[in-house]
Amino acid sequence: MARASIPVYDISSISKNNNPEQHLLAERLGDYVHKHYTHLHRPHRHSFYHLVLFTEGGGSHTIDFVRFKVKPYQAYFMTPGQVHGWDFKGDIQGYIVHFSQSFFTPFLQNEHYIDRFGFFRGISEESVCQLPVTIHEKVTSLFESILTELRSDHTYALDMIRMRLLELFITVDENCRKNGNQQLPQHKNQMLQRLLSLIDTHYIKMRLPKEYADLMNITANHLNAFVQDMLGKTAGEVIRDRVLLEAKRLLTNADMTIAEIGYYLNFKDNAYFNRFFKKYTGQTPETFRKHFIQL
Repeated sequence: MARASIPVYDISSISKNNNPEQHLLAERLGDYVHKHYTHLHRPHRHSFYHLVLFTEGGGSHTIDFVRFKVKPYQAYFMTPGQVHGWDFKGDIQGYIVHFSQSFFTPFLQNEHYIDRFGFFRGISEESVCQLPVTIHEKVTSLFESILTELRSDHTYALDMIRMRLLELFITVDENCRKNGNQQLPQHKNQMLQRLLSLIDTHYIKMRLPKEYADLMNITANHLNAFVQDMLGKTAGEVIRDRVLLEAKRLLTNADMTIAEIGYYLNFKDNAYFNRFFKKYTGQTPETFRKHFIQL
């Protein structure tokens, strides 16, 4: 059985003016929307990190089926693989930056450095930040500097862009941190990122918290207490949410039957998959599919 997939775009397939070998695209949002909105307003994925700052305009932006109302000076941060779509209204202005997973590799000794930022965990609710007025000017200046460096041809242009992006991430994290005012210890962030990575790899076959606890060499009780402290939910709920997310992603395409999707996600029969999906979403897979295909 061929697995259906939501369209996946890489930087080279989107950009005609930026050098794909740089693993980077940066543009003014109005120009980008004018060129690509017709193709990219429907649900799709990226193979790269994606960040957007809106400075003008309205409408909505959906990330992994969570819809956000677009507001001026709202920033979005997305990781590779997340599904999103736009429904813009009015004159959209701002900035957009794409960068590959390897963009920071020649610059940072710790290849997992950006994982410490909560908005890059791949959790929709944590990926949106309404910037306070106090940092509007600074953040705008950082984006303008990135655009200036991208147009230049001096030796250290890409390194300057990397520095500006890191400054942007730190500035946003300090002002929009979802977990209160205290920054979490690095080892906790690394442990959470490892768990989320393991779930992302094994969720189809492994549904029990104990299985992940064993992979992490800790007890199931320790794992549940840790996840409850970090995310406010149990490890079982995090695993379940990942299964539901993939089900929703597959249901937005008409290339697989609902029975095929249930089989792919390792449900013993179609009825079980239907009951599972309706219990946690409030609607049947068929109802969910019809709603999103009509968007």
